[in-house]
Amino acid sequence: MEIRPYDPDDPDDVAALWTHKQAFERGLGAETGGEEKATAYEAKITDSYRAEWLEWVERCVAAEERCVTVADAGDGYEAENAGDESENGTIGDEGEGEDDGIVGYVFVLPETHRFIWDAAVLNEIFVAPAYRGEGVADDLMDAALALATDQDLPIDRLILDVDPDNERARRFYDRHGFEAWGELVARPL
Repeated sequence: MEIRPYDPDDPDDVAALWTHKQAFERGLGAETGGEEKATAYEAKITDSYRAEWLEWVERCVAAEERCVTVADAGDGYEAENAGDESENGTIGDEGEGEDDGIVGYVFVLPETHRFIWDAAVLNEIFVAPAYRGEGVADDLMDAALALATDQDLPIDRLILDVDPDNERARRFYDRHGFEAWGELVARPL
């Protein structure tokens, strides 16, 4: 398994990242928050959203090439523990059964975005279900922590939001030393 920067100029990387992004979003909507949240997350996955999100990713990668890091299984890599509980908390049906290529990603906002929360922000982490339970999410988290450590931040923290109902994610983050630090609230616009 190779942990490497995402390449926005590689069509295979772009296609794989988008496939996993869709699974990430669908997992957030379907597994945490009920039907209303699932409908909202599914509705945003449009061609327009895809184009805008990939453009944003490209800008972030231009600012810091490691901000999107992928787990690349290469050709012929077989998941030994397919079906095991996820190391990350993200659940998704897309991306199952893949035998090679990109099987997960982590997205940490580049240092240029440091004033959003005055800290490093772990925006997303996802591993395809067939590759969970094999240390892939741990390797991606290590990459995220390395990038965050290298950033010049007002507050030396790596932060993220996690749904309180997502027990798998909470266990994963607890195992990696994350602790409650405030609470994110939202309201409809």
